[in-house]
Amino acid sequence: MNDILQRLAETLEARKQAAPDSSYVAKLFSKGEDAILKKIGEEAIEVVLAAKGGDKAHLVYETADLWFHCMVLLAQYGLNADDVLNELARREGVSGIAEKDSRKKDWA
Repeated sequence: MNDILQRLAETLEARKQAAPDSSYVAKLFSKGEDAILKKIGEEAIEVVLAAKGGDKAHLVYETADLWFHCMVLLAQYGLNADDVLNELARREGVSGIAEKDSRKKDWA
């Protein structure tokens, strides 16, 4: 995992046990899954709006916010960026159509 992602994952893990008034992340964890999911939805919309606005710097900023909140969600479930990177590695060289079809079978 990239060093920054590793450090972020470690920080998020530490904040899971911290007092809610000690940090933004600790407060978000204390509010639970629904609050984290709401933030992801908000950030995803902001990414779309930034992209539509054509400002690359703003797009990067908003994407960082979205990734951050996705990392919070992963940490909520005891996962981290390595889990996502491993999944991306598994998909490497696989047709997107074939990969999507394989997921349909898994969910049926």
